[in-house]
Amino acid sequence: MKPVMAPEALADAAPFVLLDARAAGAWSEGHFEGAFDADVDRYLSTASDPGFDPAPRGRHPLPTPERWELQLGLWGIGPRTLVIAYDGSRGAMGACRLWWMLRAVGHENVAVLDGGVEAGRAAGLRWTSEPSAPPVSAPRYPAGDWLWPVIDADQAKDFGQDSDKLLIDVRAPARWRGEVEPLDPVPGHIPGSVNVFLEANLRPDGRFKDAEELRNLYAPILGSRPLSHVAVHCGSGVSACHTLLALELAGFSGASLYVGSYSQWSRTGRPVAKEA
Repeated sequence: MKPVMAPEALADAAPFVLLDARAAGAWSEGHFEGAFDADVDRYLSTASDPGFDPAPRGRHPLPTPERWELQLGLWGIGPRTLVIAYDGSRGAMGACRLWWMLRAVGHENVAVLDGGVEAGRAAGLRWTSEPSAPPVSAPRYPAGDWLWPVIDADQAKDFGQDSDKLLIDVRAPARWRGEVEPLDPVPGHIPGSVNVFLEANLRPDGRFKDAEELRNLYAPILGSRPLSHVAVHCGSGVSACHTLLALELAGFSGASLYVGSYSQWSRTGRPVAKEA
């Protein structure tokens, strides 16, 4: 299925599991009716684990596939379940991470709610602070490993240095240039990376551009490289999934995710580049 779904189409969708991928605490303050809490720190990474240290693996490391499979079962998600993910950020970055994690264990029946909370509320989706009914637990999701490609810091260095490869940094241009850095210890970027801000994936209303617009955006950037020679990163491996979804929507499948991203790179003594 297409990786995004318009909120206006949700009423006509088959039975689905709705997941709220906003930051910790947001779900309890209000959510779309029936949605389950899937906040990025607790469910889509190990960032909320006791004693968590971002230095070795970055700010949002992936959980083990086994842990993810168990959580999918607790949400009642099996191989045929339709899953719709949303969040409140422009472009639904947390929801895109959830989309990537489901696709990366082989689940195809998943989409991001296009435009997130703002578009959903404008479309009349019911908003509530009442707890959702408990999910009907399913067996542990049958996967086994992350099936979509990921790279580590050493491979990211290679992608930046090899002209036949491409390392895309989706952070805001001022962060890539090293002018500001609100989250990580050293401003700048991975040497050799190119900056394509994720906002370029969106229309002014916050929804994704259509497939043709995205192809026109990314085809000149990708050039003739195979997608196996393309990797995408951000600050912590979350918003990079926004661009991986945009590439998928454009028909460019197979790029890798650098999960540790700049938050890992900048904490491990690796060289950093800056540009005025």
